Amino acid sequence: MASIRELRSRIRSVNSTKKITKAQELIATSRITKAQARVVAAKPYAHEMTEVLSELASNSGSLDHPLLVEREQPKRAGVLVVTSDRGMCGGYNSNVLRATRELIALLRDEGKEPVLFVMGQKGVGYFSFRDTSVADSWTGFSQSPDYSDASNASNFLVDLFLAGSGEQVERPDGEGTLEGVDELHLVYTKFVSMLTQLPEVRRIAPLVVTEDDDPEEAEIHSSSRNYSFEPGPEALLEALLPQYLATRVYAALLDSAASESAARRTAMKAATDNAEELATSLSREANQLRQAQITQEISEIVGGSSALAK
Repeated sequence: MASIRELRSRIRSVNSTKKITKAQELIATSRITKAQARVVAAKPYAHEMTEVLSELASNSGSLDHPLLVEREQPKRAGVLVVTSDRGMCGGYNSNVLRATRELIALLRDEGKEPVLFVMGQKGVGYFSFRDTSVADSWTGFSQSPDYSDASNASNFLVDLFLAGSGEQVERPDGEGTLEGVDELHLVYTKFVSMLTQLPEVRRIAPLVVTEDDDPEEAEIHSSSRNYSFEPGPEALLEALLPQYLATRVYAALLDSAASESAARRTAMKAATDNAEELATSLSREANQLRQAQITQEISEIVGGSSALAK
């Protein structure tokens, strides 16, 4: 049985931990509102970009842009994984990494070689610990991403896709080259609610031409608007498709940032509640032990007095 000194030391330690988790919970709570606002603010731009590209696609005659054309016998598939830079966010990272492992297994079953690209320090550490090769990584912005963070990554990925397998593409930092890919997949966490964040797997290249009434889920679809284009649809399609891809990546980063804050708030609230419960239990145990010691001391005093009286 632990002594009173040990129990009091554990109580102080638990209370110190509770202060940290409570602070993290409050910080995450304050960030969720901003992250949700950024997700909502980005949706109109993404929706209008989709509408413009839909009209361009319908006016260009044939969808023969490389970003829209399926490759024959694809050999290499790029996988962009979005994780967090910091921990203490519950199952946020483990869920998205589990979805990544399932995607990698599926690609290998299809005879494709997966090529990993990682956003977030936790993902980099995960694959490094398992000696899994990562073609490139971007870190330091998981909680507050900018459009430039998405465009830097997406521009490089687009260059790799346009080059295709068998061709070499120079890295943005100038440190060597990397072989191109025939497909691009995105794995991130979709923000559903404060209590629900789901890992999402999407193919972002070749882009899928489909019809969808939900603007959040829409790809390039076939709705028609009264647009006039200058220069022609083909030239605009060439210019806008890479930007559309960057917009998709940026939307995924914003969703992941909101999901990370929500998951961290939930995890830190649970940790704070557990610390408070543990501190109460340890205090009760210490009080019972102290009460037993006092009772024993009183019994010894009474016993000694009786002995002296006799």
